[in-house]
Amino acid sequence: MEVERVQAIALSSLTKDSIPTEFIRPEEEQPAITTFHGPVPEIPVIDLDDHDQEKVIRLIANASRDWGIFQVVNHGIPFDLIEKLQQVGKEFFDLPQEEKELYAKPNGAQTIEGYGSKLGKDLQGKKNWADHLFHRIWPPSRINYQFWPQNPPSYRAVNEEYAEYMRRVVDKLFKSLSIGLGLAPHAIKEGAGGEEMEYLMKINYYPTCPRPDLALGVASHTDLSAITVLVPNDVPGLQVFKDGLWIDAKYIPGALIIHIGDQIEILSNGKYKAVLHRTTVDKEKTRMSWPVFLEPPGEFVVGPLPQLADEQNPPKYKAKRFKDYSYCKLNKLPQ
Repeated sequence: MEVERVQAIALSSLTKDSIPTEFIRPEEEQPAITTFHGPVPEIPVIDLDDHDQEKVIRLIANASRDWGIFQVVNHGIPFDLIEKLQQVGKEFFDLPQEEKELYAKPNGAQTIEGYGSKLGKDLQGKKNWADHLFHRIWPPSRINYQFWPQNPPSYRAVNEEYAEYMRRVVDKLFKSLSIGLGLAPHAIKEGAGGEEMEYLMKINYYPTCPRPDLALGVASHTDLSAITVLVPNDVPGLQVFKDGLWIDAKYIPGALIIHIGDQIEILSNGKYKAVLHRTTVDKEKTRMSWPVFLEPPGEFVVGPLPQLADEQNPPKYKAKRFKDYSYCKLNKLPQ
């Protein structure tokens, strides 16, 4: 069955002032009605290269408790590499449709990898104004190159280099998150899969939309991952739910946006919070983002760390295999 991609729907909507009804969100979700425009606190920005590393750890722990999201600068990933990553991703989405479809997620496949438009189940039958490409970039044993574009030719080299730099940043983040809870430096990383942890790259492509007041690129959700490390392009769109309000994330060129995901909330027994967030779309410009989801292997069991649960603080979450957790979440089933 041929799937209609949002990029194609957007092209056919260029001269219209309307979008198909399946993209129109209920009023309580529509960004024009629900976005807060008054003065708001800004998402914390943390300099990872600050000479006072105790301060860095404290800021990361506080942001993960209070916000579930923060931005990091001076993180060690070269700015020109981030630009290359964005360029090769944009070039893929600029390819003719039939060439992109060569990388489509196979029908009925259990994998999340590949080019596609739909992810998870929406109980109201609504759709996100977005297409995407998913593929693992680490560890090498879990990479499936059939989902890596061969065009542009530099796509593979750029993504492999990005994965190498990303691993260094991720190690620093996991250590800070552990020490911030009074744990041994490797406790949280080990609890999330250790060296077997999988790095899942996603490119989100949010085409121009004639009714950005009614649609969402991605509806509100928390991430399945342990953490997510994201770079956006310069078109705003990420919104965070904080103190009952939907607020816009400020764009900082070259910064990485770090989301605390469900697995860290579970491991920390609720001390760190997975961030509820969504993406809006733009009438004039295409928004893109490049999140990397840090996930345990499917068979790996994640539960509250024993060091953080006792009689006074009993476990708030069930320990379960990551693949079972993912299945329940994507199919809107109770955990």
